[in-house]
Order: sequence, then structure tokens, then C-alpha cells
Amino acid sequence: MEPTFYGNEGDGWFAAFCCYPRYVQVQFFRGTSLEPVPPKAAKHDEVRYLDIHEDDKLDEDQLRSWIEQASKLPGEPV
Repeated sequence: MEPTFYGNEGDGWFAAFCCYPRYVQVQFFRGTSLEPVPPKAAKHDEVRYLDIHEDDKLDEDQLRSWIEQASKLPGEPV
């Protein structure tokens, strides 16, 4: 399945959601700039991931904080 990208008009993408058979992955393109840094590293230096499995206890406040922080950073080119 193709990722769904999120960004600010004219400023590029700051995050993407990818749905896999066993989990949903949230990708933060400037993830190393977030506090605290999301848990999963990527091949690209700045990108960080959060994998959400069906039975995980999701920290909604933390996810909201990361999305808010990411939305204020420069985005990746569209």
C-alpha cells in the first residue's frame, strides 16, 4: 500500500503513515529533531519511525506531540 503523506502547503511533507499487514508505521522525516526522538531509526539519518501494532498501548499524547513538533519543522520537498 502507498504511504499517506502529511505536510503544510508550500513547505513539503513532515510525516507519512504506511499500513502494513501487521502494523501501521508513522514516519517522521525530521524525526531526530523531535523530543523525545521516536524509537526506531531509519536508513536516512534524520528519519525516525513509530511502529504501531494492534495490541500496543498507544501513548496518544506523545504521538500528538510528535505530530505537532514535526508540523513546525521544515518539510521534505514535494
